[in-house]
Amino acid sequence: MKFSWTYQGDEDRKVRSFLQGHGVSHRMFSQMKHNGGAILVNDKQVYTSDYIKDGDLVTIVMPVEEGNDLVVPDFTPLDVIYEDDHFLAVDKPYGVTTVPGHADRLHTLVNQVKGHLLDEGAEDLVPHVVTRLDRDTSGIVLLAKHRFAHAVLDQQLQDHSVEKFYTAYVSGHLPEDHGIIEEPIGRLPGDFIKRTVTPDGKASKTEYWVEHRYTNDENQPMTRVKVQLHTGRTHQIRVHFAHIGFPLVGDDLYGGPLWYGLKRQALHAYQMTFYDPFIEDYRHLQTDLPEDLQALKDIEG
Repeated sequence: MKFSWTYQGDEDRKVRSFLQGHGVSHRMFSQMKHNGGAILVNDKQVYTSDYIKDGDLVTIVMPVEEGNDLVVPDFTPLDVIYEDDHFLAVDKPYGVTTVPGHADRLHTLVNQVKGHLLDEGAEDLVPHVVTRLDRDTSGIVLLAKHRFAHAVLDQQLQDHSVEKFYTAYVSGHLPEDHGIIEEPIGRLPGDFIKRTVTPDGKASKTEYWVEHRYTNDENQPMTRVKVQLHTGRTHQIRVHFAHIGFPLVGDDLYGGPLWYGLKRQALHAYQMTFYDPFIEDYRHLQTDLPEDLQALKDIEG
């Protein structure tokens, strides 16, 4: 895969500096050097220490990513929200793990994306997960279809410039219409899965807006909230709302009540916005509530 830019500037500039300004990392330079890639200026191969001048066309040729044989393709059809040569956005159902691990190595979203890429006849067969969701959280998962797309999106994640919004149903009536939960999150000692608010945890910030409060016929109070993640810690939304005394409905792991027959936490990633450097504009992704959570919304009346 090739990517090209035209240099415009009054002074000569090093190739390395110019490409770093377009998101090419030190790791990518190494991959191009050792795995069959190339850097071209006006179609002639150059070194990163060479200089370019105004009007030069700079091209990087990325080596093909043939894929890991340990990742077995799963040809289960995906619910694709958006796809182009660089990105794939999928509406992940609950019950599907995002990446292979000890609990599942055959039927995760990454296995399914690899099957999807094979069906498309793609050369690059390594799915790069940009954003991931818990197994029992549904909604938008963004993947990059090659390492360069992953690199530029990973930088945006580090800068917290990727906007991610969720719909959550929490138990109880949140007293404030808008709030920010800013508490550090780390592993719960002695537990491989659970996280907790802890002074030595990583900085974590969750913002929310109340959309609807109601109580059902069985006197069970619940609040529907719009949630924005400003950081991306494991179980962040679940941990933060449990910490303030309003655990998510259906979230048995963090003390949420098992109401309405839910088989998972009432949490859905419904909206995402990121800057797409390949079109030099923002992309906006959105998906509807799945059937089980739509049933909760219908109860609101």
